[in-house]
Amino acid sequence: MNILYESRQQLKYVFIIVAILIALASVAVSDSLIKKLAQEERSRMEIWTEAYRVLTTEDTDQNLMVILRIIEGNTSIPVILCDDHGNILSHRNIPVPAEGDSVFLKRKVREFQAKHTPIVVDIGNNSYQYLFYDDSILLKRLLIYPYVQLTVVFVFILIAFLALASTKRAEQNKVWVGLTKETAHQLGTPISSLIAWVEYLKTKDVEATYLNEMEKDVKRLEVIADRFSKVGSVPTLKLLDINEAVRSSCNYMSTRVSAKVRIVYQPVPEPLYVQMNESLFSWVIENLTKNAVDAMEGRGMITITTGRRKRHIWIDVTDTGKGIPKSRFKTVFSPGYTTKKRGWGLGLSLVRRIVETSPGGRIYVRSSEPGKGTTFRIELDPASQPSNG
Repeated sequence: MNILYESRQQLKYVFIIVAILIALASVAVSDSLIKKLAQEERSRMEIWTEAYRVLTTEDTDQNLMVILRIIEGNTSIPVILCDDHGNILSHRNIPVPAEGDSVFLKRKVREFQAKHTPIVVDIGNNSYQYLFYDDSILLKRLLIYPYVQLTVVFVFILIAFLALASTKRAEQNKVWVGLTKETAHQLGTPISSLIAWVEYLKTKDVEATYLNEMEKDVKRLEVIADRFSKVGSVPTLKLLDINEAVRSSCNYMSTRVSAKVRIVYQPVPEPLYVQMNESLFSWVIENLTKNAVDAMEGRGMITITTGRRKRHIWIDVTDTGKGIPKSRFKTVFSPGYTTKKRGWGLGLSLVRRIVETSPGGRIYVRSSEPGKGTTFRIELDPASQPSNG
């Protein structure tokens, strides 16, 4: 199961990497097109400059209309023409304010010069003029376009990824809920039959000790079936003293784990009341205890402590097992994640699901160190203490 989980994680990362590569390739293509357009605009400006030079320096009427059309044809590229002393001779495609036009245009000259190398106009007699120009509105829009494109692609990928994850999670929930309810339903018939057999054996000459043990196991099966039937449904919450509920679970697990595993319970002196389903909560403690036993490979100590802060009540389950890498702190609660050769990897996933059905409920890995152990923390909102009256 862990191999399947790892493969799903890898596919997710591959999807993200491919999406990023596609976006970057798109931006690279756009950037290449923008550079080509910028080169074309400079070529147009050089032609425009040559036409202006011919018009102002050569005494001829030949092709005058063509030259004028070239000059008048520039309707999008802002240009400013200056003499070799920096005086502004003319400008085109620049909206100039009514006042302070000279200062405004000189500031524009500096801006244009910072963007593009000015084009030199040789007007003869060792005299020169300089054409300063800016990008056209179209080119400016194209410069922004790759970033807008990248943002849109990123948002689309994010929405698609979240929608896919949400759909997948909903499908998984339906499968798990259906599986647990079907399991509870299938257990119902043999449990009823076992109850009848126990009652029948009581009428026979059977050792009472054996019957008592059988009855305990049958009741345990009833509890398990009841738990499975409640998964996926809105559980009935009632006022519960966490200290007593944890103590009961510890007592039950102490007789069902290896003698090499020691369970230590350290509650606070005062009662800790929360709104919780008792049957499901005992399942949480049992699952965390079993998980700790597996992590310790059947040898070590499990310490369960309770406490209260202003905003929440907490329960810590600490083991002396092999620990969890920090990169796996959130992953361990994902369905299908397991380090065991056998198992479905649903234990901690179900634990989180149950805890989160209670007010303020959350569970997380509080701390872990490879080779030394792990601490899981459960947090719950405190409930009002029952009145004595």
